[in-house]
Amino acid sequence: MATAYNKNIGHSAYKMRRVINMIRLKPVNEAKLQLSLLGTPPAKEILKILNSAIANAVNAESLSENDLVISKIFADAGPRMKRFKPRARGRAGAFDRPSSHLTIEVNTGEL
Repeated sequence: MATAYNKNIGHSAYKMRRVINMIRLKPVNEAKLQLSLLGTPPAKEILKILNSAIANAVNAESLSENDLVISKIFADAGPRMKRFKPRARGRAGAFDRPSSHLTIEVNTGEL
């Protein structure tokens, strides 16, 4: 079991979960192919962290990449940056820039 995580990713947890639900409990080779073909910005971030989890499993625990399956993957909400945008008549409109934390755990196919 090898894990990789990244904090404060500049995408909302909702958008990350939409991509995560497509690859949950799949073999890593199939998940990497699907993420690379999807091409959305959250998918590119997830692919980077998935490659890190695979490298952790191969180097630290001497597991074969072909036998790995995504056993756990989840995105939690991170801190929200409060920002303001100029509006009409000198006013300011508030909005938030959400972020998220992503955790990926890969394991051999036995689960």
